[in-house]
Amino acid sequence: MAGRLYGIGLGPGDPELLTVKAARLLGACPVVAYFCKSGRRGNARVIADRWIPESCEELPLGYPLTTEIPFDHPDYVKALSAFYEEAREKLRERLLRGQDVALIAEGDPLFYGSFMHLFIRLKDEFDTEIVPGVTGMAGCAAAAGAPLTWGDDILRVLPGTLPYEALADHLKQADAAVVMKLGQNFAKVRRAFAATGKLERAIYVERGAMPEQKVIPLADKQGDDAPYFSMILLPGQGRRP
Repeated sequence: MAGRLYGIGLGPGDPELLTVKAARLLGACPVVAYFCKSGRRGNARVIADRWIPESCEELPLGYPLTTEIPFDHPDYVKALSAFYEEAREKLRERLLRGQDVALIAEGDPLFYGSFMHLFIRLKDEFDTEIVPGVTGMAGCAAAAGAPLTWGDDILRVLPGTLPYEALADHLKQADAAVVMKLGQNFAKVRRAFAATGKLERAIYVERGAMPEQKVIPLADKQGDDAPYFSMILLPGQGRRP
């Protein structure tokens, strides 16, 4: 019989925020695969460190590139498409041997996760199971002690990769918002918050739910650099008793 593919969410960074089910499956699967930058362990692998037994096969899936060229450039699309096909074959080889494979993901596997690219390529051929995880935005809201939504507030989750005009338009209409994928987009995102009059309400969270977490008002953030594990929260102000 073929093996089963597990998409396992690891939560926002604290190893203790894995679910009981995620920890159990990591200890049982003979193969643990994870995305990473070539030559590095990767964030997911670091989070899962204490839960992975020495007996399992580790299968790093190293991206050919990350931010070297724009994500919408034809060369980026071509390189990533080839990478996902190659990764698919690596997982498929082990699944056909009858080995269960745990493909781990930061946060939740189905929320802006690379896992989805392999899930859609393998789900029609193999049994799959998704183990949901605590999202990064939930971890950052908890770190900031910031209730995101009250009453009838509508929450908008925005990628920082959107064009400036689209970001500003969404923020202008938002009751509450979370902006992810900052990185090189940080200056543009902060400008959109300022232009819509919502800079003072916004909270910048860096590496939330990790030992080195940083939580500050967005207006106080110095410089235009922001790491992968960072986001901006705009808490809602809606109806409450």
